[in-house]
Amino acid sequence: MQDIKKKFWLENFDCFSITGKDARKFLNGITTGNILNSENKVIKTCWLTPNGVLRSLIEIIFLERSLKVIILAGNTNEIIDYFNQIIFPADDVLLSEPSLINRIQEISESSSWRTYQPIFFKTEDKAFEIYKNKLNLLNPNDLKLWKVNQAIPSLGMEINGKNNPLELGLQDLIDFNKGCYLGQETMSKIKNVSSLKQEIRIWKSFESNLNLDVEDKNIYINSSKDISVGKITSFCKSDSQIKGLAMIKRKYLEEGSYFFSEIFGKIIINKSVGSIFL
Repeated sequence: MQDIKKKFWLENFDCFSITGKDARKFLNGITTGNILNSENKVIKTCWLTPNGVLRSLIEIIFLERSLKVIILAGNTNEIIDYFNQIIFPADDVLLSEPSLINRIQEISESSSWRTYQPIFFKTEDKAFEIYKNKLNLLNPNDLKLWKVNQAIPSLGMEINGKNNPLELGLQDLIDFNKGCYLGQETMSKIKNVSSLKQEIRIWKSFESNLNLDVEDKNIYINSSKDISVGKITSFCKSDSQIKGLAMIKRKYLEEGSYFFSEIFGKIIINKSVGSIFL
């Protein structure tokens, strides 16, 4: 029986398999992780645009005869279409049709989500229901709040065609020593000259009267709205609090932890549990 005090994250994700003798080499040239020399059974990595913008956060399971690609955040069809387009006729690489997989992971309020290794079940696996029923699972809203605290990016929010993985606190998912990969030149340039313009942060609102009709996503240095210091990317509401994620311009991160949003009023900015900025 699992320890009831432990909490678990259960969610199903799109996935597909890559088979063939060139599968590792193929993924190594597309993603930010070191697929060729990984000693782990599961690794987290990023798929970027050629300009280094984050397109997808993915997880790769190393199986005996294939690699399974789990789409933690991203457009599955876009990924599969792109992968298929760049497979050369000489490559021994084959992609399967997408399917769903159940992903279970122990979580902590004070440790990064990358600390714990996940386990996976197919829905039709008879052991899945038995195993799941023994766990203390986070409910959907608590899971959203936990993901905010971890600064786990979401498609259409933090993954918006503009932000790179260094700004999103995902530097540990990039291998700067491996060979070429999509977006490598931009990543190396940013790292070497420390030219990050913004960083992801958690924000928390203190207001009870919120102006949710306002569309202004900017965060300002004060209520006069003289200077915009960043933009809200997402928020989550619970009975006791409203939290969210925002991209904050680096030059204002030392100005103080309190800022102003026209929608959420006075807000406090904190570092996340799950990013390198902790």
